[in-house]
Amino acid sequence: MRYRMNAPVRGSSGARYQCMIEWRNGSFLTDEPAKFGGSDDGPDPFTLLMSSVASCTLVTLRMYIDKQGWDIPSLAVGVNYWQHAEPGALPETTIDRDVVFTSAVTPEQQTKLREVASKCPVSMLLEGNVTVRTFVARQGATKEIEYEGKDVTVVWRPEFCQHASRCWTQLSSVFDPKKRKWIEPDGADAERIVEQVRACPSGALDYRLAEPRVSA
Repeated sequence: MRYRMNAPVRGSSGARYQCMIEWRNGSFLTDEPAKFGGSDDGPDPFTLLMSSVASCTLVTLRMYIDKQGWDIPSLAVGVNYWQHAEPGALPETTIDRDVVFTSAVTPEQQTKLREVASKCPVSMLLEGNVTVRTFVARQGATKEIEYEGKDVTVVWRPEFCQHASRCWTQLSSVFDPKKRKWIEPDGADAERIVEQVRACPSGALDYRLAEPRVSA
């Protein structure tokens, strides 16, 4: 398992419903509309979702247009959604995407670009089999098992483990649940092991670096 993004999108709560979202190159504020008790000082979560569809569609279309060498300097996209739910059932969601060509295009180009728009990566993600997993880091006293290595000792708290599978799928030279001694602390350099341990979302993994050796 490898995440598509080099670093996760991180959010922290601020005043009332405002949240600070950090991405790879900066940060921005999100908020809720006034009718829901917010100040409307930033886009709400559903606006962000619709903007993902809109921006992904525009980028996908632009890439295809440029590849074909077509003279279509501008286009626009409008995205909205609606939901319908029967009593006792989960809502069914329909996202409508309106592509507007603000430059002249032929009917053949329109047909092809409509097909291309439907294949933008965010659309395909939303239409695929999506699972959202939630992990919460646990704290407190619990059983610890230590795996001591030359440069780093990895600590495992089995009662905290929520089986996110990040460790063994992302650093199999160190973590292998099929083995009796499932953590090999000398299987990678200490820096890489520390990086992977810090990615554990449940608090089940920790580490201690070895004391620097003092020359005689």
